[in-house]
Amino acid sequence: MTSADPQNFQHICRHWRKFRKLSQLDLALAANVSQRHVSWLETGRSHPSRAMVERLSEAMNIPLRERNVLLQAAGYATTYRETALDKPVMRPVLDALNHVLQYHAPLPAIVVDRGWNVKKANQAAELLLSLGGDLPAFQNNVGADEPLNLALLTVHPEGLRQYITNWDQVWPSIIRRLRRESLASGDRALQEQFAQYIELAGPEGYSELDSASLLPVLPLELDIKGLELSLFSIIATFGTPQDITTDELRIETFYPTDAKTEQFFRNHYFEKSVVGEM
Repeated sequence: MTSADPQNFQHICRHWRKFRKLSQLDLALAANVSQRHVSWLETGRSHPSRAMVERLSEAMNIPLRERNVLLQAAGYATTYRETALDKPVMRPVLDALNHVLQYHAPLPAIVVDRGWNVKKANQAAELLLSLGGDLPAFQNNVGADEPLNLALLTVHPEGLRQYITNWDQVWPSIIRRLRRESLASGDRALQEQFAQYIELAGPEGYSELDSASLLPVLPLELDIKGLELSLFSIIATFGTPQDITTDELRIETFYPTDAKTEQFFRNHYFEKSVVGEM
């Protein structure tokens, strides 16, 4: 490979360093090596050992999938596996996900992968996504194939977006997250997919914000056929992932910003519980 090859180690390492906004000195200090060594690695004067690739990856907080790419670019075999959730070795992970979803009831909770594909959802989340009508038909309207993609469903004009009353305020946050995650992935296919979602969202809206009335978090304000809901979300990840699947899972739990929204989900949960006992 030549230094002009975008798939060689030098290019990929330099890309990640710049993406993380690190100077060569910053990276050297984080990886406990000399600045000269970092420079020589990026120019091809030195070749990294496997341990050095791992050390630099850790210093730049590179996702596991992309660490494999960096290892291959340096001429080494990949380290990290990508294991399906239904495999026996993933049972503790699956149990943890089910525990979070179950115990977050009566409020919505969703598990998505790095592409925002929904891997699991609790009943409250399924309720939320189907309030606009039959979910499969809703999904068909936005041209989404299986699995259900939360990003596409949110930004599409015929998806959840039509019910978001504060879209001009929410749009920038959603797009910033899509751009940040696409860049951080280092995956060209995912970047192209997210670029399509961003284009589908249309020109960025703008609305004046009254700083005196700003809430601690930006809520998602919904009006679904007269039903008004207000929610915000918290995104959680696994703290010590060693598998690509685990590294890329995101748990998004939703919380109400007003009593009316909380009561709606509690009432529905109570009704389901009563029906289930009969």
